Amino acid sequence: SARGKPKMGTMESLKFLVSSRYIRDLATLVVAYGISINLVEVTWKSKLKAQFPSPNEYSSFMGDFSTATGIATFIMMLLSQYIFDKYGWGVAAKITPTVLLLTGVGFFSLILFGGPIAPGLASLGMTPLLAAVYVGALQNIFSKSAKYSLFDPCKEMAYIPLDEDTKVKGKAAIDVVCNPLGKSGGALIQQFMILTFGSLANSTPYLGGVLLVIVLAWLGAAKSLDTQFTALRKEEELEKEMERAAAVKIPVVSENDGGNGSLTSDSSNSPSEASTPRNN
Repeated sequence: SARGKPKMGTMESLKFLVSSRYIRDLATLVVAYGISINLVEVTWKSKLKAQFPSPNEYSSFMGDFSTATGIATFIMMLLSQYIFDKYGWGVAAKITPTVLLLTGVGFFSLILFGGPIAPGLASLGMTPLLAAVYVGALQNIFSKSAKYSLFDPCKEMAYIPLDEDTKVKGKAAIDVVCNPLGKSGGALIQQFMILTFGSLANSTPYLGGVLLVIVLAWLGAAKSLDTQFTALRKEEELEKEMERAAAVKIPVVSENDGGNGSLTSDSSNSPSEASTPRNN
């Protein structure tokens, strides 16, 4: 039953996650995404309610937000193919955390240091709160649209070069440990903050700090995965080339009595042959 999913318990999954650096990095991506999205959304929703206390205004804003998310997802779907083709896996994997980092810094700065920039914003007809609501909306629109167009494809592609055993066990381990941890991790962090600091508003600076640490860990894991992913892909290519070369050489050896001679003379061509497909 190698094809079927192995039933892995939580402890087994944790052991496997710890043992493989590649799967550990992939797990970091999944958990970091889940927690970041959760932290970002809850903080933003609380500011949204402060900005639009009336249910009508709030639901009208949320309607616009849903429309914008739909449009952004469509555009990102079209763009992502181009990003993968032109820049490769590494760049695609780093886009989501980078944008979350930039918008996160903007969002939390507006909430925490709104005072000094209030006069500047007032000239644009905005309050720091309204500006934060818009930046938070952009952040949420991006993180939701990036999930289907960049994050999920990156995650699926990362499994491709792995051997069958690691692939199956890795997926199982990430399903058992990381998906739930990503989903509930953000909520647990918030509960802890609210208990420690008394309210969501008081814990905002600390949530910002936690988000910063998580997104930086995510960027680090993406960078580390990119190196390993590229190395594995190279290995795969080499193996394929060796197989191709072997298939070409077998008839040459069999029809020649001095088998060694033909092999050596033949293999002298192989480095140049092997290097040509790389240049595309």
